[in-house]
Amino acid sequence: MAVSRAEIVDQNFISQVSAMAPSAHAGPPADAPLRGGRPLTVRQALELFESMLSSRHLDLVARELKKDGQSFYTIGASGHECNATVAAAAQPTDPAFLHYRAGAFFVQRGRQVPGMTPLMDVLLGMVASSDEPIAGGRHKVYGSVPMNIPPQTSTIASHLPKAVGAAFTLARQRRLGQQPEGTPDDRIVICTFGDASANHATACAAFNTAALADFQRLPCPILFVCEDNGLGISVRTPEGWIQSRFQPNPGIKYFGGDGLDFVEAHALATEAVDYARRTRRPTFLHLRLVRMLGHAGSDVEQLYRTEAEITATEARDPVLAAARTLIEAGVLTPAEVLALYEELRTRIRGLGAEATRRPKLTDAAVVVEPLAPLDHAAIAAEAARQPADEAARRAFFGRRLPEEDRPRHMAMLLNRTLGDLLLKHPELLIFGEDVGKKGGVYHVTADLQKKAGVGRVFNSPLDETSILGMAIGAGQLGMLPIPEIQYLAYLHNAIDQIRGEACSQQFFSQRQFRNPMVVRIASLAYQKGFGGHFHNANAIGALRDIPGLVIACPSNGRDAVGMLRTSVAAAHVDGAVVAFMEPIALYMTKDLHEDRDGLWSFEYPAPDFSVPVGRAKQWTEGDDLTILSYANGLWMSLRVAKRLEAEGHSVRVVDLRWLSPLPVADMVAAAEATGKVLVVDECRRTGGVAEGVFTALVEHCPQVSMARVTGDDTYIPLGAAANLVLVQEHDIEAAARAILEQK
Repeated sequence: MAVSRAEIVDQNFISQVSAMAPSAHAGPPADAPLRGGRPLTVRQALELFESMLSSRHLDLVARELKKDGQSFYTIGASGHECNATVAAAAQPTDPAFLHYRAGAFFVQRGRQVPGMTPLMDVLLGMVASSDEPIAGGRHKVYGSVPMNIPPQTSTIASHLPKAVGAAFTLARQRRLGQQPEGTPDDRIVICTFGDASANHATACAAFNTAALADFQRLPCPILFVCEDNGLGISVRTPEGWIQSRFQPNPGIKYFGGDGLDFVEAHALATEAVDYARRTRRPTFLHLRLVRMLGHAGSDVEQLYRTEAEITATEARDPVLAAARTLIEAGVLTPAEVLALYEELRTRIRGLGAEATRRPKLTDAAVVVEPLAPLDHAAIAAEAARQPADEAARRAFFGRRLPEEDRPRHMAMLLNRTLGDLLLKHPELLIFGEDVGKKGGVYHVTADLQKKAGVGRVFNSPLDETSILGMAIGAGQLGMLPIPEIQYLAYLHNAIDQIRGEACSQQFFSQRQFRNPMVVRIASLAYQKGFGGHFHNANAIGALRDIPGLVIACPSNGRDAVGMLRTSVAAAHVDGAVVAFMEPIALYMTKDLHEDRDGLWSFEYPAPDFSVPVGRAKQWTEGDDLTILSYANGLWMSLRVAKRLEAEGHSVRVVDLRWLSPLPVADMVAAAEATGKVLVVDECRRTGGVAEGVFTALVEHCPQVSMARVTGDDTYIPLGAAANLVLVQEHDIEAAARAILEQK
């Protein structure tokens, strides 16, 4: 039977240490430098060495548990143990967004915070125990609230944009008086990742945004830590690529060197951390490491690396190198090193055995519970809370308060709602492309920067990944971000920031970490004189399948006010992530049936008005047919209903308003009231809202007759050709007549 590489690495450490001779001289005092000219003291070196050994044994025990069918995640830190030096150089108050090989960092930071049990925490995650304190068995992640480590599942550097967002927020938060009490002023953000991940578009967006902030003299105190082992699973990173790529990078200070010598790595980490903390500028720490034991437990490294290469890599073992340094310095004898090594093996094996006996997740309801629970009563109370006293509101809005004005279209009512929300929540930030002085492409944010200041309403880089990353990072630090995505189609450039990062945060932290945000998105189609598939976009399927995401889509200005208030309240109360889809074609719409009838203009609702999540609105009474729709489809359906009613048909028109969660109870009640339902869905036939509506109706009232009108499965062309593939009033009317004629 073949010997595993883990066994070879283990035995190699034991045999090589056993062959070493004790130093002939006594070691330096505990508080003296271990090596001349370097800051690492003997005391610190011993602590780091134990963290490195502990991380190594976590990897070895993980493979034993995996072999026994007890462990489900064995990707490890072997070869990367010197990342513990970064933890040692930093402070435990520095937020750390960690790479999946951060075992030694996690163990070392656990030493810096009283009461932590990092070894047991990691093992509980490996065996997917519900006792694991951060994710509760949902995934093996490095995360801890006391240690300021948000849990990450990222393997493709998707955590880098939110780390930049957090760093960018630190100084802004302080200037706005929103810094949490007790946190030091000089915090920095630490973000670790691998060399292969540095090539990912998401990572490049983060580097660019950090450098751009620095170019504009905006503080962005982040330490990027590239743990360069030269491999991305089986794909080699060209020798010298990381240094060549990042050393000349304007706006990001580069520090690079040997990550296999823990004394040198500590000196380098200390220098980089101090630079980032002192200058408040983006910093890049490049540690050259090795990867041992393959990419993960299931990886057969011999398929793409020769035996000689693997052996040569193992000969550069940083844990062995650290042992040799301590022995040669006279700090430890070989026997003392081996005794510590075996003591840790015994302890961690024992913890692993205990972890396997801990409970597992056995209830689906428990698994999904942290996703997006909404306290509807608390949300309603928060939404109804007054935005500010009258004097403050008059100072902000001018002589006339919004509710004292005449009826207005949706865009203006949204603008005024955002103003009230800025007054109500001092931690609220509004940002995105063109939202500042210009006020957005559709002027929804007009004058808000002038009234609230550039610290709270500001332009972002033209990069959706960075916009959403900034929102996640700001939300995790306690701010309440409202980022704007200029068009729905642009969201797809960065949707993993919502899918993989924002909406997963509460799930993988059991709601201990949260990143509240309301993403305003200029959405849907029917623009005239402007369009094409980027500016007229009706693809919503990618949003609808994101677990926990709330999707709001108002059809009119009054509801837009109430729904935005509710969305922000849900973010504030429950940490909700909300996609607030604003129908572009209805922004400036004032009329409904006739020109200048003013029926689609609305007064600004009283400050206590809100719209509950998951509740529909019935616009007309009717006994013959129910039309379920939203946004532009709702507006068109009301026009069709009026024509049908003139012919004696009784039509009930219902606005869904919330596309996730759908207002199922209201939908079913409206459907059963008439027995016939037409779903008008302006989005695509495949992946559109109608699919979810039909499914809910079939499950709850299958006896009801159903039909749907949808957009075609296509990109949307320019000009009048768009009307050929989008739902039109004549399509709705024809479908309504057909179902009305059914017996």
